[in-house]
Amino acid sequence: MRTSTLLFPTSKETPGDAELISHQLMLRAGMIRKLGSGLYTWLPLGLRVLKKVEAIVREEMDRAGAQEILMPAIQPAELWQETGRWEKMGPTMLTMQDRHGRDFCFGPTHEEVVADIARQTLHSYKQLPTTLYQIQTKFRDEIRPRFGVMRAREFLMKDAYSFHITNEDLEKTYQVLFDTYSQIFTRLQLNFRAVLAATGDIGGSLSHEFHVLADSGEDQIVYSDGSDYAANVELANAGEGDPSPDGKGTLHITRGIEVGHIFQLGTTYSQALNANVLGPDGKQHPLIMGCYGIGVSRIVAAAIEQNHDNNGIIWPTPIAPYDVALVPIGLQKSTRVQAACEALYHKLQEAGFDVLFDDRSERPGVLFADMDLLGIPHRLVIGDRGLDQGMIEYKGRRDSEAQMVKQDQLLDFIRNSICGG
Repeated sequence: MRTSTLLFPTSKETPGDAELISHQLMLRAGMIRKLGSGLYTWLPLGLRVLKKVEAIVREEMDRAGAQEILMPAIQPAELWQETGRWEKMGPTMLTMQDRHGRDFCFGPTHEEVVADIARQTLHSYKQLPTTLYQIQTKFRDEIRPRFGVMRAREFLMKDAYSFHITNEDLEKTYQVLFDTYSQIFTRLQLNFRAVLAATGDIGGSLSHEFHVLADSGEDQIVYSDGSDYAANVELANAGEGDPSPDGKGTLHITRGIEVGHIFQLGTTYSQALNANVLGPDGKQHPLIMGCYGIGVSRIVAAAIEQNHDNNGIIWPTPIAPYDVALVPIGLQKSTRVQAACEALYHKLQEAGFDVLFDDRSERPGVLFADMDLLGIPHRLVIGDRGLDQGMIEYKGRRDSEAQMVKQDQLLDFIRNSICGG
């Protein structure tokens, strides 16, 4: 992509209503624009990041054996009334009526809908276990939407639901999805912790939250420095410096941003909706359910909270909008720089790299500042002086100093840098 044709309205000024650094930088980098309270349009750069997060989530869910579906965003009130949640959700749920006066809601979650699918399509224990998931827009009418896409009213979520005939079977799938979530956040190159958590409004007997560790996180979590033990502070009867309950290491308190939550739901929804299957004993049994959510759009903001400096965003390589920023010096004045940039631009693309070619008529300082703000992991600078020496300047987004690389070695150098980053 050439910046001369890319919509990315960058800004030097920090918006006055943006409290979190992720909100500030997403607006300054031209990733999002506010439409209304808690409502944001994703512009091209932001959408590229969102799609890369979505792709990793989808790949790992598919690898875990889950099947992707797409359920309606608009849900009839009858389903929610069957489970008793129509009144329980209260003003958090956006409700509406059609022309016939029938009540609907814009789905804040999909337990009722997926249980309805199960009671229509799952009839025998031989069809189990089954795990279904979707990646879809949700709406929750937050009392105070804030922090940009971190706590928006409309957001993109991956929600999955598993169905079982026994609790033992649920526990096996729960562990598979726990491991899948760990793999997702590892691939996203985020520093995270899985913590024991309360089940909240969703219900169920056991749940874990997945937190991206960041000073700006709204949740406090306690974790061991000698094991995987971690829990939400309100659930842990312990504090900073105490021995870990599992006998391994010492406890510390940090802050986290919740980006995932998994639940063992049991039969809460299947019993209410009469979603039963024929068991091996020849009798009808309510489906035992699990529920697994990931805030896809929230991950984008959480990644920025964990990866930034005074100059802008520092994207983890797997979700950066582009792999490489190609920045020419004197592009409009030097035909040699023009030819070298065009050749390298196409060569990098043919090698499979996402390249942002900054072909604007701006001073080098402006070009460098914008590329730092956007957080592109790898920057290449081409100028006449370097070409005289057969060299191209390279600087990683996290590097303090640039280095010169021979032109004939550049492709291998970039490949090694990206694979290593």
